[in-house]
Amino acid sequence: MGRHSAHDAADEQVSSGGIADFQETSTDSPAPAVREPLEVPGMSPEVEAEKRRLLRNWKLRATSLLVIMAVIYLACTWWLHTHAGGATPNTGPNTFAWWLGLFRTGSEAGMVGGLADWFAVTALFRYPMGIPIPHTALVPNKKDQIGDELSKFVGENFLHAQAITEKIEEANIPQQVGAWLAKPDNAEKVSAEIGRLTANAVRAADRADAEALINSQFLSRAVEPEWAPPLGRLLEGLIDDGKIEPIVDEVVGWARKKVAGMEDSVVKLIDEKMPRWAPRFAKDLVGERVYRELVSFMADVDTNPNHDARVAVRRTIAQFAQDLQHDPAMIARIEQIKGDVMGSPAMASAAGSIWDQVSQALIDAAEDPDSVLRRKITETCKRWGGRINTDPQVRAQLDRRIEATARFLVDNYGDTITGLISENIQRWDGKEASEKIELLVGKDLQFIRINGSVVGALVGVLIYIVTQALF
Repeated sequence: MGRHSAHDAADEQVSSGGIADFQETSTDSPAPAVREPLEVPGMSPEVEAEKRRLLRNWKLRATSLLVIMAVIYLACTWWLHTHAGGATPNTGPNTFAWWLGLFRTGSEAGMVGGLADWFAVTALFRYPMGIPIPHTALVPNKKDQIGDELSKFVGENFLHAQAITEKIEEANIPQQVGAWLAKPDNAEKVSAEIGRLTANAVRAADRADAEALINSQFLSRAVEPEWAPPLGRLLEGLIDDGKIEPIVDEVVGWARKKVAGMEDSVVKLIDEKMPRWAPRFAKDLVGERVYRELVSFMADVDTNPNHDARVAVRRTIAQFAQDLQHDPAMIARIEQIKGDVMGSPAMASAAGSIWDQVSQALIDAAEDPDSVLRRKITETCKRWGGRINTDPQVRAQLDRRIEATARFLVDNYGDTITGLISENIQRWDGKEASEKIELLVGKDLQFIRINGSVVGALVGVLIYIVTQALF
């Protein structure tokens, strides 16, 4: 898998199939803008201080061992020069001089090993003793190359489709997700999280943009077509489906109840309409008779589905549906009503009012654990969790989709992902990166110094013994 360097820009282009392809920009294109240095990610100040303390301690131990080796070497060399003329006599292990020679050779080899490993460890992060020796201070000087090679290594060995899909198969994600979702507590957690995200998203929405969307997609579109013909077709469909009859029943039942409580009003109305010279008892008799006839009439209309009044109401509604669709005068009248409604001051502020009410209702529903929305989300999560657990076909389908998505992302965006490694490392400050890396692995590197001194001393002792035995 290829890598992106800081000097090779990539242009993302979307192909006709919807897959993003990456092609190198031509040499004639302008040079990419210089990015600001990126802070090296690190530990918290407390952890970093502790790491520095440990590193100082282990550096002191490794250096102390090297100093001990030097002291032993100098002491043994001084004694041999003073008492044996500087040579190590081959007198056998029973003499003091032989043992001093053993210690001198071991300490000498330990110094060499310790110094060599000190040089190697130091050369990783800085110039030894500040001398710019070639191929030293590798981390700060070769930071960009290290980032490129690390990016390439990750891309070739980890971030490729086969490795990702194999890991997904091993993880058995659908079954784990299904088992997790099937638990009521987890389903409620998902519902709460979706509710929180929904409420935050609604709060973050710009009110002006929401009003513009409502105006452009709903209110303004409501002005364009004629209202009467669609209303007529809707009413005609309700009539054909028998949906109007329950409405007629409700209206007739309501009217019957109203008439039943209107006796005083009917008597008073008859009293007002009759001549003033008519006797009072005549007025009362006529009023009561009219009221009883009216009550009887409404009872007949309410109980008889084929009453002439009901038939007349049905015929009137049917004719109204036809007029809405075909009568120019009716259509013009409805259009005039539409114009009055859409041009009213209330409609001018309708978008804002609609958004305020809808957004607040959505926020309230999203934040209320007992709302219909939250309960539906919880039930859906539990239902899907149970279905995933019990239906192998659903699990297999989810597996295929997850693998296909992962393969698509890796194949088309893998270079971009691994390119972030090299790009970010190139933006790090070399000295800061070197210090942070040394803090992370410095303790182990000081063990290398200690091991170098110890192993060197042991090898020196072995060489001394073999040499004394042979010569």
